[in-house]
Amino acid sequence: MNIFVAGMMMETNSFSAIPCTRDSFVNAMYYRPEHTGPDPEPAAYEQFGYRTFLRLARERGYGAYASLHAFAEPAAPCRQEDYESLRDEILDDLRAAMPVDMVFLMLHGAQMAQGYDDCEGDIIEKVREITGPDIFIGVELDLHGNVTTRMAEASNALVACLLYPHTDFDERGEQLFAIGERFARGEIRTRNHLQRVPMLGLYYTTLPHMMAVNDAVLAAERQDGIHSVSLMHGFAWADHPDVGAAVIVVAESGQGGVPDLARDIGRQFFAARDETRSLRRPVDDILGAIAASPEAGPFVIADVADNAGGGAGADSTFILTRLIERGIKDAALAMIWDPIAVDFAWQAGIGNRLNLRLGGKTGPFAGLPVDGEATVVALADAIEQEDPAGGLMFGIGRAALLRIGGILVAVNSIRQQVYDPVCLTGLGVDLSALRIVVVKSTQHFYERFSTLATGIFYCETPGSLTLDFDAGRYSRLRRPIWPIDADAAPA
Repeated sequence: MNIFVAGMMMETNSFSAIPCTRDSFVNAMYYRPEHTGPDPEPAAYEQFGYRTFLRLARERGYGAYASLHAFAEPAAPCRQEDYESLRDEILDDLRAAMPVDMVFLMLHGAQMAQGYDDCEGDIIEKVREITGPDIFIGVELDLHGNVTTRMAEASNALVACLLYPHTDFDERGEQLFAIGERFARGEIRTRNHLQRVPMLGLYYTTLPHMMAVNDAVLAAERQDGIHSVSLMHGFAWADHPDVGAAVIVVAESGQGGVPDLARDIGRQFFAARDETRSLRRPVDDILGAIAASPEAGPFVIADVADNAGGGAGADSTFILTRLIERGIKDAALAMIWDPIAVDFAWQAGIGNRLNLRLGGKTGPFAGLPVDGEATVVALADAIEQEDPAGGLMFGIGRAALLRIGGILVAVNSIRQQVYDPVCLTGLGVDLSALRIVVVKSTQHFYERFSTLATGIFYCETPGSLTLDFDAGRYSRLRRPIWPIDADAAPA
């Protein structure tokens, strides 16, 4: 058999001030094999999110045609012509590869472009036009996708990761590949059943209620005729009618009881809706709790609302300002995206002081800039951090470690969230000597910081990704929806 693999992943924030263009993909991750098939070079197997499909094809002795794999940091909707050019590269490669027996797409699920609310639905439908009705199309998604009817109807199987942090992409990819193989052999015929769950939010699968919901998903997958169940957490900072949570059941065509199964899981999911939201606390509450603790630390404070991985500017100053105002010592913060400040620090040099305006540049959700004297403690331009979701390495750009009062602040030139302590340790910071470590990340930091933290706090601020949703920002949501509407309830 022959398979075709392609990927394009971008999580779109309708309210972000950060533009998205073709360069956003090229500068972050844009990979094309030297040739599209039937056997792309080994690098394609090892380094990118669609590696699982290519690895399994190689192990089975199948022909593998690999198109581009592109990723951009979350931002505003992509420029229309740039999205279309990337999409059309995939489609042109597929036409050249035909005939194939299976198509596997690695997509996010919450990508928008100017003129397109649903980039994934658009891509899958156009792939279907090329393959015809009988070829298997399987799509692996990030659980933060806003899944649509178009996506469900144009594909044979939608399978999302189950864990947040997303550490199970490979396992879920293997599951999707197995479904595709059985479909291509004529052993099964699948369809996607979509059940919407009317809620906006974030849901950490490291917490007890969400762990129980995932256990129910795994139990459901053991039932005859049920090939996969996915919880779509949704991405709440987009504005179109399909935004919100959902359950996807990939079942045998004609399988009975699927709607009831999806509704039951959806109700369990809805019942866990406030578990993560309730963790968020104001910064002064958190600082008070740390001050009262007899433990030495480090205590990790997640600046959850200023996560570049959700389209935020990663330059908000709300927490930094309170640390300075309260005279906090033995604290470090990573990372503020401020290329201008980085450039000034590099010009000043290590050990020198400069008067600096830091952060607060990307809009009102970034707060006011911090003005004051900063000492340049360290400089680096080769730090890379590993994304636990896919094992990919991302450079943070030129970076500087500044001391402002008693606080060490890592400032960098490539906007991204914090995954790894190397964002600080790579600049010479000894985390064990600190009482407080602030990370600009919502949950993907957890995998590598939880083992070294005395305690973890999730800090709510007025940043871009606040869970205090303002209904006035939205014009196209399907209502009622929790927490905006108190009467929202699952089917």
